Amino acid sequence: MVAETQTSRLDDAARAGWLYFVAGNTQEEIARKLNVSRPTAQRLVSLALSERLITFRLDHPIAACMELGRRLSDRFGLKYCDIVPSDPASADSSLGIAESAAAFLERQLRSEAPVIVALGTGRTLRRMVDQLPRLNCPNHLLLSLVGNTSPDGKATFFDVLTKLADLTQSPHFPHPLPVFASTAEERALYQSLTPLKKLRALADKADAVIVGIGQIDEHAQLFLDGVLGRDDLLDLMRSGAVGEIVGWSFDRSGAIVRNSVNDRVTSIPLPSGDKRLIIGVAMGPSKVNSIRAALTGGLVNGLITDETTAKAVLAG
Repeated sequence: MVAETQTSRLDDAARAGWLYFVAGNTQEEIARKLNVSRPTAQRLVSLALSERLITFRLDHPIAACMELGRRLSDRFGLKYCDIVPSDPASADSSLGIAESAAAFLERQLRSEAPVIVALGTGRTLRRMVDQLPRLNCPNHLLLSLVGNTSPDGKATFFDVLTKLADLTQSPHFPHPLPVFASTAEERALYQSLTPLKKLRALADKADAVIVGIGQIDEHAQLFLDGVLGRDDLLDLMRSGAVGEIVGWSFDRSGAIVRNSVNDRVTSIPLPSGDKRLIIGVAMGPSKVNSIRAALTGGLVNGLITDETTAKAVLAG
C-alpha cells in the first residue's frame, strides 16, 4: 500500500513536471488541471526535480501512459510505442510527441554502427528535428521518402532532411520531386531515373523509418498546403481513403486505395517492417481514424502519440 502511494505520488510529480517544464503551464494552471492546491502543485514540481524525474526531457515513465502503450502494442503487434502525457488545454498539435520522436531519432544517430534513416516530412517531423542537438554523424545516411515540392514546383516549408543533415553532417539523399506527378506516365518516367532507383534501393536497406500520419478529409494537410487539389481530395474521399503516409492514401483497413491519385504518387513506398522499425508520429482528434487504420494495416510497427489520442484509438 505504501509502495502504491509512493508510485502515485511520483506519477503526479511527473505530470506536474511535464506540465511545467514541457507544456509551459504556470503552477496555478497545474493546480487547476490536477485538481490540487497551488502549494501542492509547487511541491509536486519540486519533487519532480528532487527525484530527477525531469532533466531536459521527461524521464519518469508515467504508469497510465505505459499501460496505454502496452495495450496498443498488444492489440496491433507494435515493436515500439511511446505515449506522452496530454495537456487538455493545449491546442498544440505536436506537444510532447515531437520531443519523444527527437529522443528516438537521437538514439539512432548516436549509434556507433552506421545506420540508414528514412524520413517523411511535415510539421511534426520538422519540429522533431528542431529539438535535436548538433551531432557529428558522417557515417550515417539520411534519405527522404517523399518529394518536397508542390505541383507548381514550390518548395515545402516543412522539409526535414536538409535541416537534419545540417545538424548531423550526415550524407543525405533528397527526393527532388513533386509529391504527385501530373500523370501516371510522368510518374513512370520519374521512377526510371537513376537517382530515384538509388533512393528505392537505400530505402530497402533503411534501419529506421520515421513518418507522419495524415488524415484525408476536408482539412487534410496535403490539401491545405496546396500539394493536393480539391478534385483529387474528393476522389480520395470517394475511394474510402481516411489517411496518408508520405502521400500514399489508405482506407480504414490500412490498405492502399486504388485510384488515379495514388497512381501519381512519386513517394518511395514504405519498406517492409519485418527488419526495421517504422515509427508513425501523430496526435489529435482528427488523426484518430488514420492512426488506427495505419496500425490495423501494419503500415507502421511503431507509434508515438499522446495519451488522449491513444485512448481514442483503442476505443474504436
